[in-house]
Amino acid sequence: MIYEMTFQVRVSDYEEGLHWYQTLLNREPDFVPHDGFAEWELIPGSWLQVAEGIPTEGNGPMRFGVNDIEGERERLKRELQVEHFEIASRDEVPVKWATFLDPWGNRIGFFEYKNEAEMNERIQMILK
Repeated sequence: MIYEMTFQVRVSDYEEGLHWYQTLLNREPDFVPHDGFAEWELIPGSWLQVAEGIPTEGNGPMRFGVNDIEGERERLKRELQVEHFEIASRDEVPVKWATFLDPWGNRIGFFEYKNEAEMNERIQMILK
């Protein structure tokens, strides 16, 4: 079940990028978990992330919230032959995440809340 998503853009100058997106969105970020990274919840369950880094050509990653990232990894390996699906995590970030490529090179992924109660709370809020 997909219930939430994020989309990330990278900027080579974080302070300039942060200012640009604050101006574009006309507000401060909703979440800044660490240096060089900010998030805005654009609509319930849909987040825009601005991250310091080398901008990539094309799009992505676009990640969807799931309730079992390990299970989804196994399903995609089995059903779609997705080979590279490494799950990442940081202590200060409330989710674990993974990004993989579709057959055309688009960066797509999933994320899962580490805290099940927080995940259930998010699902209930979004489904209202």
